Amino acid sequence: MKARELLRNVLGVTLGSAWLMVAGPTAAHHAFSTEFDAKQPITLRGTITKVEWINPHAFIHLDVKRDDGTVESWMIEAGSPNTLVRRGMTRDSIPPGTEVVVFGYRHRNGSNAANGRDVTLPDGRRLFITSPGTGAPATE
Repeated sequence: MKARELLRNVLGVTLGSAWLMVAGPTAAHHAFSTEFDAKQPITLRGTITKVEWINPHAFIHLDVKRDDGTVESWMIEAGSPNTLVRRGMTRDSIPPGTEVVVFGYRHRNGSNAANGRDVTLPDGRRLFITSPGTGAPATE
């Protein structure tokens, strides 16, 4: 009886640990709607100041000049570097100083942050930058 109870406990701990190892990283990834609002689409025209290729998301920083001459700094969340590379992008695809148009969805907290769907380069090419599988809208 003791051996059977020990085996049951060891099996339970092993299965529980395996579940946590698999489910932990998946559960940690946020859904689009927890941070961003699909009802607040935004189009920004600005100059790239920095691109961060970090996990779990890349970030594009740009300065947007408003009609009154003031400049706002924006941070655009993109997909993971791995996702962007699979779409043909590199760290140098949008270097600092590049004038771009970014379409995305504004952060729910009203800050100068958004989830980017695509970036249009000066030559007209559009780079699809959104995160797959998060519930972000895929089309306008």
